[in-house]
Amino acid sequence: MDPTRRLPAHMVDQVRAFADGSQTPAEPRDAATVVLIRAGATPDPGALELYLLRRHVDMAFAAGMAVFPGGGVDPRDFDHEVAWVGPSPAEWAELLGTDESMARALVCAAVRETFEESGVLFAGATDDSIIDDTTGDDWEEDRRALEARELSFTEFLQRRGLRLRTDLLRVWGSWLTPVFEPRRYRTTFFVAELPAGQVTRDVSTESEEVVWLSVGEALSAVEEKQMLMLPPQYCTCLELFDLTSPGEVLAVAGSREIETVEPTAALDDEGAFLTIPDRLVALGAAVKQRLPR
Repeated sequence: MDPTRRLPAHMVDQVRAFADGSQTPAEPRDAATVVLIRAGATPDPGALELYLLRRHVDMAFAAGMAVFPGGGVDPRDFDHEVAWVGPSPAEWAELLGTDESMARALVCAAVRETFEESGVLFAGATDDSIIDDTTGDDWEEDRRALEARELSFTEFLQRRGLRLRTDLLRVWGSWLTPVFEPRRYRTTFFVAELPAGQVTRDVSTESEEVVWLSVGEALSAVEEKQMLMLPPQYCTCLELFDLTSPGEVLAVAGSREIETVEPTAALDDEGAFLTIPDRLVALGAAVKQRLPR
């Protein structure tokens, strides 16, 4: 993928409208996404596997794109009574550069959305345990109720005697949708390993298909135009390419400096193109040379 991405013709007028000030940016909505990972078939660069969903082509945002589980923060995610294990909301707030209320909501949204869109749940009955099977009909009823907003996440956990295992998550990054997009999100990217015993399920109503792919396969599929990805997902794959195990990913995540990336658009004689930070441009060029051909 060319990191200074040429934008489609229908978006050029949008870019011009924001460039000349005739339109003002939409207010971003806070969101969370989880890069769900597991060990690859080999301990080689690009072999680490991750879980992707391809969104329906008629979705209002990121239509047809391959994404990680996630979504917008919901009012239910701010409930301070949620059972909590791991770093405190205050510690998460420092990591995320926000207040405790929003930090709690982002972490809850990350875990809730992952369960809603994959069936994977980061929760356990005790501080050091995690549920190992969420595949029964009763689990599916609860998942659907959460997705339909008929059940709060706090009530769901309390009913099952579970505690939110926030210690299984790590912050990876943050992206802000460009100003010319009509729908904008300030998205926190988390990483987490697939819990032992749990399996992903094709359950999300927002996706057409789901798949586990190695990082190298995902990048190659985008380069070969077999799969579509927005820059945040593609660049996250680039950053994961040289990490060869879930443990290494979690360790690296703990030492990363988190800065929000906001792509910008520039106009030229051919239309408009999207720009991203130089470090990601350089990383993309380096990794592209190492992808299987």
